[in-house]
Amino acid sequence: MRFKNKQTGPSMPSIDLIPMLNVMMAVLAFFVMLTTTLTNEQGVDIQLPNSSGEEETETQQEPQDSLVVKLNPEGQIVIQEQTLTSEQLVGQIKAYLQQNDKGTVQLVADPQAPYEKVVQLLGEMKAVGSDRVSLGIEGD
Repeated sequence: MRFKNKQTGPSMPSIDLIPMLNVMMAVLAFFVMLTTTLTNEQGVDIQLPNSSGEEETETQQEPQDSLVVKLNPEGQIVIQEQTLTSEQLVGQIKAYLQQNDKGTVQLVADPQAPYEKVVQLLGEMKAVGSDRVSLGIEGD
């Protein structure tokens, strides 16, 4: 009596992908966490004015001489209706601060001006004027 061979042919090996996907997700999560903790945000430290009534009356009583630098919506630098480049602005700020010992420089940016340009310009001005540079707003 002959026995029949139950095996019909070579079977295909199967690869289980679930453990490999688990490892890949763990590695991906590790690198995502690593990149979020190693990023260095670039910015300029500024002191925002307080809104208390006492400080407002003090500043109104003793007006300070200040150079007003305006930034229009197109990102152009304007001083006294004259458009300047960044290099010209730095020269004017240096000259102004040397002439006026207690003078300050204010950057008044249009709300539509590019934020990156405001931060860049404020950083350049702060490099020249140190603690005598501030960010201002236009009053109505």
